[in-house]
Amino acid sequence: MKEFDTIIIGSGVGGLAAGICLARAGQKVLILEQHYVPGGWSHSFTLKGQRFSPGVHYVGLMEEGSSTNELYRGLGIANDMVFFRMNKNAYEHCLIGDETFDLPAGIDNLKKTLAAYFPSEEKNINEYLSLVEKVSYELQLIPKLKGWWQNITVPFRTKHFGKFALFPLKKVIGWHVKDPVLKAVLNIQCGDHGLPPNKACFPVHCAVMNHYFNGGYYPMGGGGGIVKAMTNGVKRHGGQVRVQQNVKKIIIENKKAIGIELENGEKILAENIISNADPSITYLNLIDKEHLSNSLIKKLQKTKYSVTSLILFLTLDIDVTLYKIDSGNIWMMKDENDDANFEDLMTSSIEEGDLFPAVFISCTTLKDPASFNGRYHNFEIVTYVNYEHLNDFNGLDDYHNEAYKIFKEKVTNKLLNNVEKIIPNAKQHIIQAELGTPKTNEFYINSTKGNVYGTEKTLNQVGPFAYKNKTEIENLFLCGACTLSHGVAGATYSGLAAAALILDCKSDDLLIEDPEQKVRIYDAEDSSTWPEWIHTKRTDKIRKFV
Repeated sequence: MKEFDTIIIGSGVGGLAAGICLARAGQKVLILEQHYVPGGWSHSFTLKGQRFSPGVHYVGLMEEGSSTNELYRGLGIANDMVFFRMNKNAYEHCLIGDETFDLPAGIDNLKKTLAAYFPSEEKNINEYLSLVEKVSYELQLIPKLKGWWQNITVPFRTKHFGKFALFPLKKVIGWHVKDPVLKAVLNIQCGDHGLPPNKACFPVHCAVMNHYFNGGYYPMGGGGGIVKAMTNGVKRHGGQVRVQQNVKKIIIENKKAIGIELENGEKILAENIISNADPSITYLNLIDKEHLSNSLIKKLQKTKYSVTSLILFLTLDIDVTLYKIDSGNIWMMKDENDDANFEDLMTSSIEEGDLFPAVFISCTTLKDPASFNGRYHNFEIVTYVNYEHLNDFNGLDDYHNEAYKIFKEKVTNKLLNNVEKIIPNAKQHIIQAELGTPKTNEFYINSTKGNVYGTEKTLNQVGPFAYKNKTEIENLFLCGACTLSHGVAGATYSGLAAAALILDCKSDDLLIEDPEQKVRIYDAEDSSTWPEWIHTKRTDKIRKFV
């Protein structure tokens, strides 16, 4: 006898979104998470009372009427969410060599700002950013085209996408922009999909840029703020979320998924199974190979996963605003040679050298001012590395040995050298500095080789070549960053897509209009926009700390 209508393996935002939709439709839903908190890459955790979020650094299209805002409203969780608008004059700070370039919210503002930095490229800037807008619009249009006439006119409706879709970012930007530093500024958000311009898929980069054209927003409570709203949404409709539940295998009978078996031997049956784990974990770890077709096995063997990361979770006892740190992200690059810098990250020894050639720095206590205790500021410093360069620790039952400890100390110091480029005396004000490595990612997120964005977002692994939500095994579905798209919003939409297949409807049908639902948005840089309860929350935090 089946205990549940649907079991979802993994509680990333894709799994949680699917859970909300299915539970709201009346299904009995169970979400199983191997970590001790739900959320996957979107979870938050605390170290010595300070909160950190390894995977959520900003979200786009949050303003009223925009797609991510409508997504949360349609899921019925908007009232449980608060977002802070990051510095609208510079939600991204690009530090390239010794120069700083700020990216403001608003496409027209961006065009004007970049034209002021690069006056001789003004015409090229306008043409290139307009192209990015058009390609992104057409990319979103394709799945919405219906009927014979709309489909037969696809080439005309998506001519910009069709013209440039098959080329890497480096080629397309090179056709439009000449200044190498301007190219580096326009390509800075390659960090959001983990590929250098010479490998990045141009439409994917357009989608990322478009997602942030109107600025960046940060959830109150970090990524955990999103996860809390989503888990509450699942539970509100009768669904269950269970943590510390290691799924050992997906039970297949007669080419049909009928349930799961936990590490402790317990079996739970269900009508449908959704895996929010990546395809290699799902197919190669949780399913016996005898149930997989040869074509799927070949696809899995060819699949490349995205970069993995180092993340330094840092708390400083210093007023960082004295060093012009604000709620905007900081992208630091050694120079404008972004392909070479990425290659350096992938080929050089992680421990060698004094600085990383490219890092991302985020001050969460300025992005989420309600979390600030009046004294300590929290940072997440991220860079990408090659998983194979951790071979001394890969494959060990317990990698927490003396060599690993020395490795972490060296890498932490190297990342702190990057931090001291913008906060010169940071090392003298450290309260805590804890390093997350690819091994940490594997342990807590259970991602193949600690990958950050699911499958590598090259042309041959996105769009029609991505893993489908519907699998070749009956009643087994996938969601997450390896399917529809990556990022917080992309992964959430993948959960809708999986739920829509089970409910035999369209994803849009699962976003239910409710005028009572509203995301509260305040300005991180302007305390006059905050309601009284945020001032009280902040005051209470300061009072308790003192």
